Amino acid sequence: MNIFQAIILAIIEGLTEFLPVSSTGHMIIGSSIMGIQSDEFVKLFIVAIQLGAILSVIVLYFKRFFQSLNFYFKLFVAFVPAVIFGLLLSKKIDQLLESPLGVAIALLIGGIILLFVDKWFKNPTVDNTDDINYGTALKIGLFQCISMIPGTSRSAATIVGGMSQKLSRKAAAEFSFFLAVPTMFGATVKKLYDFYKDGYHITAPEIKLLAIGNLVAFIIAMMAIRYFITFLQTRGFRIFGWYRIAVGCIILALLLSGHSLSVI
Repeated sequence: MNIFQAIILAIIEGLTEFLPVSSTGHMIIGSSIMGIQSDEFVKLFIVAIQLGAILSVIVLYFKRFFQSLNFYFKLFVAFVPAVIFGLLLSKKIDQLLESPLGVAIALLIGGIILLFVDKWFKNPTVDNTDDINYGTALKIGLFQCISMIPGTSRSAATIVGGMSQKLSRKAAAEFSFFLAVPTMFGATVKKLYDFYKDGYHITAPEIKLLAIGNLVAFIIAMMAIRYFITFLQTRGFRIFGWYRIAVGCIILALLLSGHSLSVI
């Protein structure tokens, strides 16, 4: 992987991580088009540049992260299900990651759901994340576990989970952003641990790629989050549903045309 490819993947990460469109599906298409061969560092890179993306959440919502301890307790309650299910199902998840077809199907199903989610969850009663109770936080955390199926989208799962608990679009999206911080940080730490445990080491050129990737992901994610919140409040999820269906169809078309795709 060269610098240009690293920048493109970081742009994809920044654009798609917080939108309900599945960053995994876009990574499949992007890496296939650029001819990136999957190896241990590429797999690490894809996870590690999430640090840049989550830093954008902390910067944009800086005051929120230093407001009260209850905020962290709620995030912890929502984060716990992902830890438990992640440890219990890690091998199964790794198997699912080998199936681009599964990703395409998850994109299509999720897209169909997003076409109707605005109609299903009308009349929200919670418009501020401060009003989320511990029970609601836990339920959203359980919804996040659905995103362990590649192609589902962590953002989509948690936002739909939040809306099912009477959160407004804005409140559901913001809590999804907040929950991404411990979830993605934990995934990055685990990936780094596994990388070194398996005897691999990061070279100086690879450190440069990681630094560039995180910087680009940070900048792009900042813009994506701001645009997403504004868009949601006025337009809803329908366009994201159609977009997911289109991406799923692209992956299916690539597979049917004989392209060898891999979830990196």
